[in-house]
Amino acid sequence: MDHFARLGLPAALDLDAAALDRAYFSLQRQWHPDRFVSKPPEDRARASAEAASVNEAYRTLKDPLSRAFYMAGLAGVDLPGDGKTIDDPDLLMEAMEAREALHDAATPEAVDRLAAQARVEVQEALAGLGSLFLANDRAALRKALLRLRYLDKFAEEARARRMNLDRSNA
Repeated sequence: MDHFARLGLPAALDLDAAALDRAYFSLQRQWHPDRFVSKPPEDRARASAEAASVNEAYRTLKDPLSRAFYMAGLAGVDLPGDGKTIDDPDLLMEAMEAREALHDAATPEAVDRLAAQARVEVQEALAGLGSLFLANDRAALRKALLRLRYLDKFAEEARARRMNLDRSNA
């Protein structure tokens, strides 16, 4: 059973956050292991497994980026699993230039501008995924998702750079 079916939700990039929360909390109440303490061992084991599956589905679907990657997996899009591989020369150049700009950013404000631009690009890329899924364009989905992965990693690096600048300026 996929995560969408487990939570009784349609398989969609744009999920109603309130519906996701309601489905999760309802199933969490139903399968919480504390409700099965006095039950036979088989029932306790099933409740524990169901609760873990519900938690995993919720964590995956709650985050738009992880939801997109999950849907890509369901659609058969082949993505590198290590999170470090960039096999697109244009994306590799973009990543190198952005990291160089981040390295050269000397003030927290400069880092914030780079991070804000990356957030805008993430939102734009996420918005464009729907049409790629509808067209079942696996090559374009792969490319877009690799770029999203890079942008997400860049955001982490920007946060770390910002913290380092804040410490050195304190």
